[in-house]
Amino acid sequence: MRLAGRGLAGALIAAVASWGGASVAGDDPYVAPRGPGGVHPDLNGVWQALNEANYDIERHMARPSMGLREGPHGPVPDLKTLYIGAVASVPPSLGVVEGGKIPYTPEALAKRDENRAHWAERDPEVKCFLPGVPRATYMPQPFQIIQGENALEIVYQWAGANRNVYSEDPGPAPVDSWMGQSVASWDGDTLVLTVTGLNEMTWFDRAGNHHSNQMKVVERYTPTGPNHLHYEATIEDPETFTEPWRISMPLYRRMEPNAMLLDFKCVAFVEELMYGEWRRNPLPR
Repeated sequence: MRLAGRGLAGALIAAVASWGGASVAGDDPYVAPRGPGGVHPDLNGVWQALNEANYDIERHMARPSMGLREGPHGPVPDLKTLYIGAVASVPPSLGVVEGGKIPYTPEALAKRDENRAHWAERDPEVKCFLPGVPRATYMPQPFQIIQGENALEIVYQWAGANRNVYSEDPGPAPVDSWMGQSVASWDGDTLVLTVTGLNEMTWFDRAGNHHSNQMKVVERYTPTGPNHLHYEATIEDPETFTEPWRISMPLYRRMEPNAMLLDFKCVAFVEELMYGEWRRNPLPR
Protein backbone atom coordinates (compact mmCIF):
# COMPACT_ATOMS: atom_id res chain seq x y z
CA MET A 1 0.00 0.00 0.00
CA ARG A 2 2.86 2.38 0.81
CA LEU A 3 4.46 1.78 -2.58
CA ALA A 4 1.14 2.26 -4.32
CA GLY A 5 0.56 5.48 -2.39
CA ARG A 6 3.97 6.79 -3.34
CA GLY A 7 3.31 5.92 -6.96
CA LEU A 8 -0.01 7.74 -6.89
CA ALA A 9 1.58 10.79 -5.25
CA GLY A 10 4.31 10.83 -7.87
CA ALA A 11 1.76 10.60 -10.65
CA LEU A 12 -0.22 13.48 -9.17
CA ILE A 13 2.89 15.65 -8.87
CA ALA A 14 3.82 14.93 -12.48
CA ALA A 15 0.27 15.66 -13.63
CA VAL A 16 0.16 18.98 -11.80
CA ALA A 17 3.52 19.97 -13.29
CA SER A 18 2.33 19.10 -16.79
CA TRP A 19 -0.93 21.01 -16.33
CA GLY A 20 0.99 24.13 -15.37
CA GLY A 21 3.32 23.81 -18.33
CA ALA A 22 6.32 23.68 -15.97
CA SER A 23 9.14 21.15 -16.01
CA VAL A 24 9.58 18.77 -13.06
CA ALA A 25 12.48 19.63 -10.74
CA GLY A 26 15.71 18.31 -12.23
CA ASP A 27 14.45 18.37 -15.82
CA ASP A 28 15.78 20.79 -18.39
CA PRO A 29 13.74 24.02 -18.59
CA TYR A 30 11.25 24.26 -21.42
CA VAL A 31 12.65 25.65 -24.66
CA ALA A 32 10.00 26.85 -27.07
CA PRO A 33 10.22 26.22 -30.82
CA ARG A 34 11.72 29.13 -32.71
CA GLY A 35 9.42 31.49 -34.54
CA PRO A 36 9.83 33.27 -37.88
CA GLY A 37 13.49 34.10 -38.42
CA GLY A 38 14.62 31.30 -36.10
CA VAL A 39 15.80 33.55 -33.25
CA HIS A 40 12.94 34.16 -30.84
CA PRO A 41 10.34 31.69 -29.52
CA ASP A 42 7.20 31.20 -31.56
CA LEU A 43 4.30 32.91 -29.76
CA ASN A 44 1.89 32.68 -32.68
CA GLY A 45 -1.52 31.41 -31.67
CA VAL A 46 -4.89 32.12 -30.13
CA TRP A 47 -4.62 32.56 -26.36
CA GLN A 48 -6.98 33.14 -23.46
CA ALA A 49 -6.83 33.73 -19.70
CA LEU A 50 -8.99 31.47 -17.52
CA ASN A 51 -9.56 33.34 -14.27
CA GLU A 52 -11.78 35.90 -12.55
CA ALA A 53 -9.50 38.91 -13.10
CA ASN A 54 -11.97 40.80 -15.27
CA TYR A 55 -14.38 40.82 -12.31
CA ASP A 56 -11.77 42.03 -9.81
CA ILE A 57 -8.00 41.69 -10.05
CA GLU A 58 -7.62 41.84 -6.25
CA ARG A 59 -8.22 38.92 -3.89
CA HIS A 60 -11.91 38.95 -2.97
CA MET A 61 -14.87 37.01 -1.64
CA ALA A 62 -17.97 36.34 -3.72
CA ARG A 63 -20.30 39.34 -3.99
CA PRO A 64 -24.04 39.32 -4.79
CA SER A 65 -23.62 41.71 -7.73
CA MET A 66 -21.22 43.97 -9.59
CA GLY A 67 -23.56 46.82 -8.61
CA LEU A 68 -24.55 46.99 -4.94
CA ARG A 69 -26.70 49.06 -2.59
CA GLU A 70 -27.20 48.80 1.14
CA GLY A 71 -29.92 46.37 2.21
CA PRO A 72 -31.50 45.59 5.59
CA HIS A 73 -28.89 42.94 6.39
CA GLY A 74 -25.95 43.96 4.19
CA PRO A 75 -25.31 44.79 0.52
CA VAL A 76 -27.84 43.66 -2.09
CA PRO A 77 -27.92 44.09 -5.90
CA ASP A 78 -28.70 47.58 -7.13
CA LEU A 79 -31.67 48.21 -9.40
CA LYS A 80 -29.61 48.04 -12.58
CA THR A 81 -28.47 44.47 -11.87
CA LEU A 82 -31.29 43.14 -9.70
CA TYR A 83 -33.25 41.43 -12.47
CA ILE A 84 -30.39 39.43 -13.94
CA GLY A 85 -29.77 37.77 -10.59
CA ALA A 86 -26.74 35.52 -10.30
CA VAL A 87 -25.60 36.42 -13.82
CA ALA A 88 -24.40 39.74 -12.33
CA SER A 89 -22.79 38.17 -9.27
CA VAL A 90 -19.04 38.25 -8.67
CA PRO A 91 -17.29 34.88 -8.20
CA PRO A 92 -14.59 34.59 -5.53
CA SER A 93 -10.92 34.72 -6.47
CA LEU A 94 -7.47 34.58 -4.94
CA GLY A 95 -6.65 37.48 -7.24
CA VAL A 96 -3.79 38.15 -9.64
CA VAL A 97 -2.20 41.10 -7.79
CA GLU A 98 1.09 40.30 -6.14
CA GLY A 99 0.50 40.80 -2.40
CA GLY A 100 -3.27 40.78 -2.85
CA LYS A 101 -3.92 44.54 -2.73
CA ILE A 102 -3.29 47.45 -5.10
CA PRO A 103 -1.19 50.18 -3.39
CA TYR A 104 -3.58 53.08 -3.96
CA THR A 105 -3.09 56.56 -2.63
CA PRO A 106 -5.94 57.49 -0.22
CA GLU A 107 -7.55 59.73 -2.84
CA ALA A 108 -7.34 57.08 -5.55
CA LEU A 109 -8.79 54.43 -3.23
CA ALA A 110 -11.78 56.67 -2.54
CA LYS A 111 -12.28 57.05 -6.29
CA ARG A 112 -12.10 53.25 -6.70
CA ASP A 113 -14.86 52.84 -4.13
CA GLU A 114 -16.95 55.49 -5.87
CA ASN A 115 -16.43 53.76 -9.23
CA ARG A 116 -17.52 50.47 -7.73
CA ALA A 117 -20.70 52.03 -6.36
CA HIS A 118 -21.54 53.32 -9.86
CA TRP A 119 -20.34 50.30 -11.85
CA ALA A 120 -23.15 50.20 -14.43
CA GLU A 121 -22.70 53.85 -15.38
CA ARG A 122 -18.91 54.01 -15.33
CA ASP A 123 -17.31 50.72 -16.39
CA PRO A 124 -16.09 51.24 -19.96
CA GLU A 125 -16.75 47.57 -20.70
CA VAL A 126 -20.50 48.20 -20.31
CA LYS A 127 -20.36 50.66 -23.21
CA CYS A 128 -18.09 48.46 -25.39
CA PHE A 129 -15.16 50.87 -25.16
CA LEU A 130 -11.72 49.42 -25.85
CA PRO A 131 -10.38 47.62 -22.76
CA GLY A 132 -6.86 49.05 -22.60
CA VAL A 133 -3.75 47.32 -21.26
CA PRO A 134 -3.50 45.09 -19.30
CA ARG A 135 -7.28 44.42 -19.14
CA ALA A 136 -7.44 43.31 -22.78
CA THR A 137 -5.33 40.27 -21.87
CA TYR A 138 -7.79 38.80 -19.37
CA MET A 139 -11.12 39.78 -20.85
CA PRO A 140 -13.26 36.62 -21.06
CA GLN A 141 -12.62 36.28 -24.79
CA PRO A 142 -9.57 35.10 -26.76
CA PHE A 143 -6.84 37.14 -28.40
CA GLN A 144 -4.30 36.30 -31.07
CA ILE A 145 -0.58 36.97 -31.29
CA ILE A 146 0.60 37.36 -34.88
CA GLN A 147 4.38 37.18 -35.00
CA GLY A 148 6.56 37.68 -38.05
CA GLU A 149 10.31 37.85 -38.43
CA ASN A 150 10.45 41.57 -37.68
CA ALA A 151 6.87 42.47 -36.80
CA LEU A 152 4.33 41.70 -34.11
CA GLU A 153 0.64 42.44 -33.71
CA ILE A 154 -1.89 41.46 -31.04
CA VAL A 155 -5.56 41.26 -32.00
CA TYR A 156 -8.44 40.86 -29.55
CA GLN A 157 -11.89 39.43 -30.15
CA TRP A 158 -13.44 41.99 -27.76
CA ALA A 159 -14.62 44.94 -29.87
CA GLY A 160 -12.08 44.11 -32.58
CA ALA A 161 -9.31 45.75 -30.52
CA ASN A 162 -5.73 45.50 -31.77
CA ARG A 163 -2.24 46.66 -30.95
CA ASN A 164 0.39 47.48 -33.53
CA VAL A 165 3.65 46.79 -31.74
CA TYR A 166 6.79 48.79 -32.55
CA SER A 167 10.07 46.89 -32.81
CA GLU A 168 11.99 50.15 -32.24
CA ASP A 169 11.03 52.91 -29.82
CA PRO A 170 9.60 55.83 -31.85
CA GLY A 171 9.67 58.16 -28.85
CA PRO A 172 6.71 59.43 -26.80
CA ALA A 173 3.25 58.65 -28.13
CA PRO A 174 1.83 61.68 -30.00
CA VAL A 175 -1.54 61.29 -28.22
CA ASP A 176 -2.97 59.15 -25.43
CA SER A 177 -5.23 56.35 -26.65
CA TRP A 178 -7.30 53.46 -25.36
CA MET A 179 -4.69 50.80 -26.21
CA GLY A 180 -1.61 52.98 -25.86
CA GLN A 181 1.72 52.64 -27.64
CA SER A 182 3.54 49.31 -27.34
CA VAL A 183 7.27 48.83 -27.93
CA ALA A 184 8.74 45.31 -28.07
CA SER A 185 12.05 43.93 -26.86
CA TRP A 186 13.27 40.47 -25.87
CA ASP A 187 14.77 39.27 -22.58
CA GLY A 188 15.99 35.83 -23.57
CA ASP A 189 12.84 33.91 -24.52
CA THR A 190 10.55 36.47 -22.85
CA LEU A 191 8.73 39.01 -24.99
CA VAL A 192 8.71 42.36 -23.21
CA LEU A 193 6.18 45.03 -24.21
CA THR A 194 6.51 48.52 -22.76
CA VAL A 195 3.17 50.32 -23.01
CA THR A 196 2.77 54.09 -22.60
CA GLY A 197 0.42 56.75 -23.95
CA LEU A 198 -2.64 55.16 -22.32
CA ASN A 199 -5.62 57.37 -21.60
CA GLU A 200 -7.17 57.47 -18.12
CA MET A 201 -10.58 56.13 -19.18
CA THR A 202 -9.90 52.39 -19.03
CA TRP A 203 -10.34 50.28 -15.91
CA PHE A 204 -8.48 47.18 -14.77
CA ASP A 205 -11.70 45.25 -14.08
CA ARG A 206 -15.40 45.46 -13.20
CA ALA A 207 -14.56 46.43 -9.61
CA GLY A 208 -13.72 50.07 -10.34
CA ASN A 209 -9.93 49.69 -10.22
CA HIS A 210 -8.53 52.60 -12.21
CA HIS A 211 -5.43 54.61 -13.17
CA SER A 212 -4.38 57.95 -14.63
CA ASN A 213 -2.90 58.84 -18.02
CA GLN A 214 0.54 58.68 -16.40
CA MET A 215 0.37 54.88 -16.22
CA LYS A 216 3.19 52.81 -17.72
CA VAL A 217 2.76 49.06 -18.13
CA VAL A 218 5.62 46.62 -18.76
CA GLU A 219 4.31 43.23 -19.91
CA ARG A 220 6.26 39.97 -20.05
CA TYR A 221 5.15 36.93 -22.08
CA THR A 222 7.21 33.80 -21.35
CA PRO A 223 6.57 30.35 -22.91
CA THR A 224 6.42 27.70 -20.16
CA GLY A 225 5.12 24.80 -22.23
CA PRO A 226 3.81 24.02 -25.73
CA ASN A 227 0.42 25.54 -24.90
CA HIS A 228 1.12 27.90 -21.99
CA LEU A 229 2.48 31.41 -21.56
CA HIS A 230 3.32 33.02 -18.24
CA TYR A 231 2.06 36.61 -18.30
CA GLU A 232 3.24 39.39 -16.01
CA ALA A 233 2.47 43.10 -16.05
CA THR A 234 4.19 45.68 -13.86
CA ILE A 235 2.19 48.88 -13.39
CA GLU A 236 3.65 52.28 -12.53
CA ASP A 237 1.50 55.38 -12.00
CA PRO A 238 2.71 57.85 -9.35
CA GLU A 239 -0.55 59.83 -9.57
CA THR A 240 -2.62 56.83 -8.50
CA PHE A 241 -0.37 54.34 -6.69
CA THR A 242 2.20 54.69 -3.93
CA GLU A 243 4.58 52.24 -5.60
CA PRO A 244 4.81 49.98 -8.67
CA TRP A 245 2.89 46.70 -8.45
CA ARG A 246 2.48 43.57 -10.50
CA ILE A 247 -0.09 41.08 -11.73
CA SER A 248 0.61 37.63 -13.16
CA MET A 249 -1.32 34.69 -14.59
CA PRO A 250 -1.02 31.81 -17.02
CA LEU A 251 -2.38 32.13 -20.54
CA TYR A 252 -3.67 29.07 -22.38
CA ARG A 253 -3.58 28.24 -26.07
CA ARG A 254 -7.00 27.60 -27.59
CA MET A 255 -6.74 24.04 -28.83
CA GLU A 256 -9.77 23.64 -31.10
CA PRO A 257 -8.69 22.48 -34.58
CA ASN A 258 -10.26 25.60 -36.07
CA ALA A 259 -9.37 28.04 -33.25
CA MET A 260 -9.74 31.60 -34.51
CA LEU A 261 -11.08 34.99 -33.51
CA LEU A 262 -14.66 35.71 -34.53
CA ASP A 263 -16.47 39.01 -34.91
CA PHE A 264 -17.56 40.59 -31.64
CA LYS A 265 -18.11 44.20 -32.65
CA CYS A 266 -20.25 45.12 -29.67
CA VAL A 267 -20.66 48.84 -30.39
CA ALA A 268 -24.00 48.18 -32.06
CA PHE A 269 -25.14 46.14 -29.04
CA VAL A 270 -25.08 49.18 -26.75
CA GLU A 271 -26.74 51.72 -29.03
CA GLU A 272 -30.08 51.23 -27.29
CA LEU A 273 -28.43 51.69 -23.88
CA MET A 274 -26.58 54.84 -24.87
CA TYR A 275 -28.89 56.48 -27.38
CA GLY A 276 -32.27 54.76 -27.18
CA GLU A 277 -33.87 57.56 -25.18
CA TRP A 278 -33.29 59.91 -28.14
CA ARG A 279 -35.45 57.88 -30.52
CA ARG A 280 -38.49 59.62 -31.98
CA ASN A 281 -40.54 56.98 -30.16
CA PRO A 282 -38.36 55.68 -27.28
CA LEU A 283 -38.90 52.15 -26.01
CA PRO A 284 -39.97 51.75 -22.37
CA ARG A 285 -37.10 51.86 -19.88
